[in-house]
Amino acid sequence: MRSRTESLEFALLGILSQGPLHGYELRKRMIAIYGPFRALSFSVLYPQLRRMLEANLIEESLSDLGGLSRRSRIVYAITEKGSKQFSDLTENTGPDSWEDDSFEVRFAFFGPTPQRNRLQILEGRHRRLLEKAAILQNELEKFPAGIDRYLVEWRRHSLESAEREIAWLVEMINIERKSS
Repeated sequence: MRSRTESLEFALLGILSQGPLHGYELRKRMIAIYGPFRALSFSVLYPQLRRMLEANLIEESLSDLGGLSRRSRIVYAITEKGSKQFSDLTENTGPDSWEDDSFEVRFAFFGPTPQRNRLQILEGRHRRLLEKAAILQNELEKFPAGIDRYLVEWRRHSLESAEREIAWLVEMINIERKSS
């Protein structure tokens, strides 16, 4: 998933593979995956849903709300083609699946991801973070005099975050290996 659009498509297919939903509920579940600090506006969600409808990955139907409201809601459901696409995406274990922008979304759908692929993604993420931590450590050791102390602190914070995630990944990798 090299782009936000691909990541968004993967997440939407993953959510819809669990059952049909209307747009508002889809957005709530997407926020649960992406976190509350990464805004997912309807102006991003609905164009993506439209593209997925045009590609026949999902379908829409009208559903009555019931109760006092006379409005209908559009409900989105995954198609057979969309299910195949989601399955194919869970098989992908290339470098884009462990980079910062897509790892969270991939991890959110580890359940339907084959075990061997989960392990490859975790190991790839682990290698990537080891590289990142080494670069950050090197930067911290070689900062020239006069560099803004806040930049140094940001690098130190980034290194500590990477080290925490590395420790967590080691734990997850061990769990995956034991389950195979």
